Amino acid sequence: MKSPLSHFYGSFLFCVLAVIAAYFIGGVQGAITVFFLTVLETSLSFDNAVVNAAILDNWNAVWRRRFLVWGILVAVFGMRLVFPLLIVAIVGDMGPLQVLDVAVHAPDEYARVLSSAHHQIAAFGGSFLLMVFLKFFVDRHKTEHWLEALEKPLTRLGKMEAIEAALALALLMIVASLLEPGIRSEFVAAGVWGVVTFILAKGLAALVGSDERASGQVIRQGIGGFLYLELLDASFSFDGVVGAFALTNNLFIITLGLGAGALFVRSFTLLLVERGTLSTYRYLEHGAFWAIGALAAIMLAGAKYHIPEAVTGLLGAALIAMSLGSSILARRREADRHP
Repeated sequence: MKSPLSHFYGSFLFCVLAVIAAYFIGGVQGAITVFFLTVLETSLSFDNAVVNAAILDNWNAVWRRRFLVWGILVAVFGMRLVFPLLIVAIVGDMGPLQVLDVAVHAPDEYARVLSSAHHQIAAFGGSFLLMVFLKFFVDRHKTEHWLEALEKPLTRLGKMEAIEAALALALLMIVASLLEPGIRSEFVAAGVWGVVTFILAKGLAALVGSDERASGQVIRQGIGGFLYLELLDASFSFDGVVGAFALTNNLFIITLGLGAGALFVRSFTLLLVERGTLSTYRYLEHGAFWAIGALAAIMLAGAKYHIPEAVTGLLGAALIAMSLGSSILARRREADRHP
């Protein structure tokens, strides 16, 4: 079996090159910013790595490699570079060349336009991740529970048709009622599209050959499963892309830092898959999905209240650490019963 560090050689190399490139773009401050963005993106997205690992668990080596190679191109250049430009182009009613010129020569204006769409980005990403969370727990076939007092009632709700969408839309409307009238309709529209996108992504995955297990996660390799993983990664990255402007307005430094973080998340994913970590620690996946639920709630609430990135990262890390500890205790109890 490969050394655990071998999964991270490419990630460390990219990170070093990104820091060097940032030095030539923005000097010492640019290099430091890339390093901090890499650490931030990696720490905030560990739950994404766990969920990705659960989906990739039964994929063959070919599709795992495609996820790493082609998926990272989408993650770095698609979500961290093209997506913000697209948002600014739509919100600011600009052409592709114009928005690129603004990003390079007027970064403050670029950041202002992107930040003005924060409530829509939060609504779309939060609603999508909320559906991911509910799809895992609101499932009448789910038999294993970590936080039984919370998970068992959610499992029983799975007997109701389309209850995940109903719950997500209800929460979306509750949050929208707290917002200023001027942005309420935009928030609701973006959130509805988040729910619709999740339903279409799952439907496409099933249509082109992917399947579902009892927990409701896509597991069979194929273009549908690949697209679902990329949408999941996109939803995780929404808040990070906007939040990165608190450190710098330079689009290219943001892309380098968040891209390096995305590559580390991919490396963690493959490490978890190859080591069989999720089967060894039975509640780790549960903790990751609770972290996703927490992130979804924070993103939706972020349209009204400012919530520091540190809160998001610490809460997700705490949930995963608790689920890991519970898994270890469960293994010890089983070992004591069957010595």
